Amino acid sequence: MGHPAKPNIHHLPITKARRNLGALVRRLHKKGEYFVLVKDGIPVAALIHPDELDDYLDMQDPEIRKAVEESEEDARAGRTVDGRELLAEIRREQQVKAGRRQRA
Repeated sequence: MGHPAKPNIHHLPITKARRNLGALVRRLHKKGEYFVLVKDGIPVAALIHPDELDDYLDMQDPEIRKAVEESEEDARAGRTVDGRELLAEIRREQQVKAGRRQRA
């Protein structure tokens, strides 16, 4: 998505957002900008990237949230595996499985 480190958040009236929805969506998609839609001075909705919405919704699931917390704790404790090593292990396992299928 290529979002900047500090998100660019814009607040605008919902009526203006309605008139400019196409342009707002392009800015969201191309520049990673966020938009908070306001009615009578009160935030009522927001435009965010669909992947971020998926992430947000995933984190509402207690099982997923627990798995993420455990993963973060493992990382803090140094219980990690180098990505190259993990990929090599996965490839070895796939080769073994492929060899078994060919013999069967």
